[in-house]
Amino acid sequence: MGARRDKGREVAMHERRMVPKSLATGLMGAVIIGMGVTQALAQDLIETHAISTFGTPKYAADFEHLDYVNPDAPQGGEMSFSWPSGTFDSLHPYTRVGNSAVLSSIFFESMLTGTADEIGASYCLLCATMRFPESRDYVIFTLRPEVQFSDGTPVTADDVLFSYEILRDEGLPSFRASLPMTIESAEVLGPREIKFTFNPESPLRGRIEAAGGLPVFSRASHEASGLAFEDSRLTPLIGSGPYVLGEANPGQRVVYVRNRDYWGNDLPINRGRNNFDSIRIEYYGDAIAAFEGFKAGNYLFRQESSSQTWATGYDFPRLNDGIIIREELHDGSITSGQSFAMNLRREKFADPRVREAIALMFNFEWTNQTLFYGLYAPNTSFWENTYLAAHGLPSEAELALLDPLRDQLPARVFTEDAFATPPSDPDRSLDRRAARRASALLEEAGWVVGDDGMLRDANGATLDVEFLNASPLFDRIINPYVENLQAIGVNAILTRVDPAQLQQRQRDADFDIITDHFPMGFEPGSGLRQYFGSLGADESLFNVMGLADEGVDALIEKVVDAETQEELTPAVQALDRVLRAHVFRVPQWYNPNHWVAYYDIYRYPDTLPPYDLGFLDFWWVDPAAEAALKEQGVL
Repeated sequence: MGARRDKGREVAMHERRMVPKSLATGLMGAVIIGMGVTQALAQDLIETHAISTFGTPKYAADFEHLDYVNPDAPQGGEMSFSWPSGTFDSLHPYTRVGNSAVLSSIFFESMLTGTADEIGASYCLLCATMRFPESRDYVIFTLRPEVQFSDGTPVTADDVLFSYEILRDEGLPSFRASLPMTIESAEVLGPREIKFTFNPESPLRGRIEAAGGLPVFSRASHEASGLAFEDSRLTPLIGSGPYVLGEANPGQRVVYVRNRDYWGNDLPINRGRNNFDSIRIEYYGDAIAAFEGFKAGNYLFRQESSSQTWATGYDFPRLNDGIIIREELHDGSITSGQSFAMNLRREKFADPRVREAIALMFNFEWTNQTLFYGLYAPNTSFWENTYLAAHGLPSEAELALLDPLRDQLPARVFTEDAFATPPSDPDRSLDRRAARRASALLEEAGWVVGDDGMLRDANGATLDVEFLNASPLFDRIINPYVENLQAIGVNAILTRVDPAQLQQRQRDADFDIITDHFPMGFEPGSGLRQYFGSLGADESLFNVMGLADEGVDALIEKVVDAETQEELTPAVQALDRVLRAHVFRVPQWYNPNHWVAYYDIYRYPDTLPPYDLGFLDFWWVDPAAEAALKEQGVL
C-alpha cells in the first residue's frame, strides 16, 4: 500500500491562522440528502448517519473504511515538522487572547466530520445518528454510547450544550455574531441526546452542519480551570480527540501524543487514520533556520513553501544519498488566496483608485520569472482554479443577482471583465505601462507629484504605505514592489517585525499592508460573513482588511441562501466578481502541487485523495525503514 515517488509553493513566511477544523466544517454547511436514511414514522423524522449538500454521500452506513486510507497501516512512530514563525503562549485557539500553538484544536471533535474525497459530505463522528424533520427546523443528535473525553469521563449532551453556549456567548467575536444567525437555541433531551433548533430566517443549506461542526469541550475541565473562556491558557481544555498534550515548551516545541484509550479507534471512519504515536512541531525564528534544522534531522517532514529553496536548496548529502525523499504531489484543493491585504480602515485606502494603483505596481510576471523560477501561476480569483471563479463579463445568472444591487456595487462590475491586474513585463521589475496607468489613477484621486518626486494630497501629506513582514525570505519579494511604488512617488517602506509583533499589530488593525490568506470552499456558506461581512468587521480575525460593504453583504446572503448547485455557482461567481472589483488585496500566486521532502520512513496510500495531502491524518511510519535509518545512525 505504501507509495514513494522519487522526482525532483511560495507561501509567505508569515503565520497563517490555524482555523479549527471543527469550526471550519461547521461553517461550510450541508443540505440533508443522506444514504441509509430511514423514516422514523412515529415522529415523522429522517434518521441518517450522513448528509451531503447537493447529492448522496459516498459512503453507506455499513462502510468499512474510507477509500483513500490504508486500513492496515501500522501505528507508531512520530510525525515531526517545523513552524518557522516564532513562538506560542497558549493552547486555546478559540480566543483572541494569546498566540495559540499549531494544531491546538487537535484535542477536540465535533458531532460531524468530513472526508478528503468528497465535497459537502459530513458523517457522524461523536453522534451515532442524527434526526430531523423534512423542514429542517431542528436536528437531534444522539451521542454514541462509547464516546468519552481523554480523561475517561463520558461525553454527555450537557457538554455539547455547554460548548455551544460558551462559543455563542464568549467565543471569537465574528463567530458570536454569525452563530445566532443560524442556530436559535439548543436543548438537552437526555444524557445522550441534544436538539438544536434553527433560526427560521436562516437558509436551509448549512443548518445541520453549523450545529454538527461545533467543537465539544468538557464542561468540567473548563470549570475546574477557574479561567474565563477568553483567557489564554497552556493547560488545554479537555476534549475527546485521539491526541492529548505531551509537551508544550513555548519558543521551542509542542508535542501531541496518542491517547491510548481513545474511544474512536475502531470506528470505520477512523480506520487507517491517526497512525502516529506522537506529533511534534519544532518552532524556529525564521524559515532559513527551519530548513537547516530539517537537513540536520531535527524534524523529519517538510512541506516546502519557498520556490527558491525548492529549486536550489535541495542539494545536500542526505538527499543525494536517498535518506531524504523529495517529491511533488498534486494538490486538488482551492488555493489559499494568499495576498497583500490593505487595511481599509485607513483613510488613504478609501479611494479604490488608490488601491488599484498600488495593485498595478506589483509585477507578478517579473517576480515569477526572476525570483520563483517560473514555478507559479497568478492567483486572481478568490476561487482560483475552480469553476466558481468569475470570468469575463457577468453571465445572465449573475446579472439576475447583481442588477438589484446596482446602486451598491462598483460600476465596473457591469462594464468590465472580472478584475485582474493586466500582465506585466517579465523582463524588468518596473513595468512602465503599469506605472503610467497607476500614476494616472493616483492623479485622478487627488495625489499629485511634487518637485521632490513624492505624491501629496491637497493637504500636502505624502502617500505613506508600510509593508509589515516577519520573514527574511519574503524581503526579496516585497523590496522590488516597494521600489516600484517609490518610483511613482509613493512613500513606501518595508518594516520587519517579529512574528509576535506582526500578529499583535494585525489584531490591533495597526498596519497598512500585510500578507494574509483567504481560504475559500467549494460550497461556501455562513463562514463568508466572517471573512467579508460587515457584522463584526472591526473585530474579526478573518476580515483582516476590515471590509464593510452593503453590496458584498447582500451577495454573501445570496450564496448562503443557495439551495442547489445551479443557484450556488452564479452566486459565488457574482460575489467573486464584486470582491475583486473592490481591489482590497493584491493577489500573489499559487502552485497546484504540494512540495514535500521527508526522511525515508514515511509512507502514504497509493492514491491520495484530491482535497488533502493528509500527512497528519493518514500517512504512517514504516517500521522497517525507520529501523534501517536508526541502524545507519541517521535517527
